[in-house]
Amino acid sequence: MTWHRLQPVRLETPIAVLAAFAIATHLALRYAASPGSPIPLYVALGLGGIPLVWTLARKLAALEFGSDLLAGVAIVSAAFMREYLVAVIVILMLSGGAALEQYATRSASSVLSALAKRTPSIAHRRRGDETGDVSLDDVAPGDTLVVLPHEICPVDGVVADGAGSMDESYLTGEPFHISKTPGAQVLSGSVNGDSVLVIRAEKLAVDSRYARIMRVMRESEQDRPHLRRMADTLGAWYTPLAILVAAVAAVLSGDLHRFVAVLVIATPCPLLIAIPVAVIGAISLAARSGIIVKRPAILEQVDRCHTLIFDKTGTLTYGTPALSDVMTTAVTSREQALRFAASLEQYSKHPLAGPILASARDAGIPMVSASEIAERPGEGLRGFVDGHSVRITSRAKAIAESLIGQDDLPLIRPGLECLLFLDNQYAASLYFVDEPRIEGKAFVEHLGPRHNVDKVVLLSGDREAEVRHLAAAVGITEVHAAKSPEEKLEIVRRETELGNTLFVGDGINDAPAMLAATVGVAFGHGSDIIAESAGAVILDPSLHKVDELIHIGRRMRNIALESALGGIALSLAGMLAAALGYLPPVAGAIGQEVIDLLAVLNAIRVAAPPRKRSDIG
Repeated sequence: MTWHRLQPVRLETPIAVLAAFAIATHLALRYAASPGSPIPLYVALGLGGIPLVWTLARKLAALEFGSDLLAGVAIVSAAFMREYLVAVIVILMLSGGAALEQYATRSASSVLSALAKRTPSIAHRRRGDETGDVSLDDVAPGDTLVVLPHEICPVDGVVADGAGSMDESYLTGEPFHISKTPGAQVLSGSVNGDSVLVIRAEKLAVDSRYARIMRVMRESEQDRPHLRRMADTLGAWYTPLAILVAAVAAVLSGDLHRFVAVLVIATPCPLLIAIPVAVIGAISLAARSGIIVKRPAILEQVDRCHTLIFDKTGTLTYGTPALSDVMTTAVTSREQALRFAASLEQYSKHPLAGPILASARDAGIPMVSASEIAERPGEGLRGFVDGHSVRITSRAKAIAESLIGQDDLPLIRPGLECLLFLDNQYAASLYFVDEPRIEGKAFVEHLGPRHNVDKVVLLSGDREAEVRHLAAAVGITEVHAAKSPEEKLEIVRRETELGNTLFVGDGINDAPAMLAATVGVAFGHGSDIIAESAGAVILDPSLHKVDELIHIGRRMRNIALESALGGIALSLAGMLAAALGYLPPVAGAIGQEVIDLLAVLNAIRVAAPPRKRSDIG
């Protein structure tokens, strides 16, 4: 039912509690002193029924025929015929089903709340020898700001003084701490490391990267695809049919009680209760597998997505670069190259320093002290090791400074690369790869035949050669590389307009795209924001888990349809009996409860683990 989209205030839970209390009180009073007092029922009808009648009037005016419309007509008709207990029972079933689902889902505003929690409200501005706190709105380009250890950078800027590192994973999706020295760019939203950094603001707070991402998130939130619920789909034809049968029975018999009896037995409680029970069972099953379903609606959609869109780093790869090869020249050997590189890199916080140091340790290569170390942004790392001048830099920088010509270098390989120079002579090329997940190719290949997926897209902010190399390794043909969060969002929106989409990613830069997709799935739980943006979060990142989520959604949908359609079939039989006068309103209410019980018992099967959770070859 759709009560939660129509009510201006969230009333489902208090109305359900009120209805249950009113029924219990009425029955207790009836048992103590027959016939009992109807006052509790009057209160429940007044406080719980009036909001529904108002909603009903709005739906009728809009010519909408959802599953809750029939329940509303049943309440009004039962109250008119003084069948107050029956009316309150229907209120309980209606509001209880809505409250159950509401309990299992979060509103989309939690995404923006999570973003807002990370937005600094002040900045430490330095003027002369004094430093004071000012509002972000008062920060202007050119201002000198102090970023304390572990603080969030308030605006985009450039490091003016200090050295350290910043965690930019919230913005880039890359699990790296980026070293920062004077001249290095800093992004708003990144988290400072252990050192104090003095930065020069380059943009207003409202124009900085983090604020732009918040605006994109807000736009994406407002433009999210509308998921039509299963109960509404079935109710669109069931509701008019039930009202028609009730009206014909009342007219032909001249007995208005038959109208009420037909509507009571026809009230689609298998839709209102069994479907939420199936959803809760699927959520529970997924949780036991390390999959947190944050938006239950995705369970209805995940198996119906015919376009799958993947981020690269940490999704189709493990998100951890490793040194894959060292290509040396006559200047040095592989062992010497690693020794010189590691001895210098031990003083750096560059993302590639870790893999170099790990490879040296694994090879048992000892490191020595280095001196006169310098690491200027864009120039790489340089210093002296054992009396030799050592420099580690990029191919582009080496060519630009005429350290070496393009023709004297090996061909460009996919992945990351840095060059090692000893005494200004090209000595070695170090290559790094972020390995694709071992199950990646099998997962991609099985999507078409097993899940009717028509298109698989790789969407990444990384450079094109690297992205295409991964795409070839896992069997993806459509590639979009070097894309910003805004560009990712636009691509996902375009694909979603053509059909249901499933987006899998793991960084805050993926959050807008996740909201724009029909279903968003996040790997990992390190970021509150990405968790809130996603429809589901996989705590133990694995493509097997994505496949398992698809199977859980398919099984939930099938069992929910069994419960709903089976319950409706029994209700149709009851409607016929009531229309012919064999089933009075009270008996209809009891019969409906039996139907509900059968539908719910079937729906509970969703929570039982299936024999096969994944079909990746």
